[in-house]
Amino acid sequence: MSSPKHIQECVRDNLESYFRDLGGEAPDGMYDMLVHLVEKPLLEVVMLQADNNQSRAAQWLGLNRNTLRKKLLEHKLL
Repeated sequence: MSSPKHIQECVRDNLESYFRDLGGEAPDGMYDMLVHLVEKPLLEVVMLQADNNQSRAAQWLGLNRNTLRKKLLEHKLL
């Protein structure tokens, strides 16, 4: 099982690679890009583990069920 530290290291490694790939170019909109890219697989995995029970998934994520539903719609997961 991956620990939060392992996940943090993976994110850090990938961000460092992202900056290397930019080759000195300035990034734009990184925060929104990263949140969007991480949020979708997070929602997919949590919904799978929660047997698509939105109330359970929302509780696990610490979100209001309506907020979860909005995010699922944004990512075209509903």
